[in-house]
Amino acid sequence: MNKANGRTLYRIPKTGKISGVCAGIADYFNFETWLVRVLAISILLLGGGGPVVVIYVALWMILDIKPESTTHAKGHKDIEVKKKVWQAGEPAKRALHDVNSQFYALEIRLQRLERHVTSDNFDLKREINNL
Repeated sequence: MNKANGRTLYRIPKTGKISGVCAGIADYFNFETWLVRVLAISILLLGGGGPVVVIYVALWMILDIKPESTTHAKGHKDIEVKKKVWQAGEPAKRALHDVNSQFYALEIRLQRLERHVTSDNFDLKREINNL
């Protein structure tokens, strides 16, 4: 739809309750999804029912479904830390735990690689390939 700051407004049915419109708006503005849902329901209940329903259905029909998120090697995703309570992302402690587990997995892979490269079997295979 509209690109602002390199971001596109999509709907996200996987994390949405009905069609993912509120989840897409929350993702676009970097808010928690529950906050957007509460805001939409509050406006609906406080007398803005007609416009909210019309806008929701229109966005449901207009917005594309968000493509699968990009991941890095071995399925690792970017970690976003929330700075304020209403923003989307992980709390700092959870993000630190995730980063720590990713570094631990990389450390194990590096140890295995070093063990293989320094083994006699590696030197033997290299000599055979050089023949």
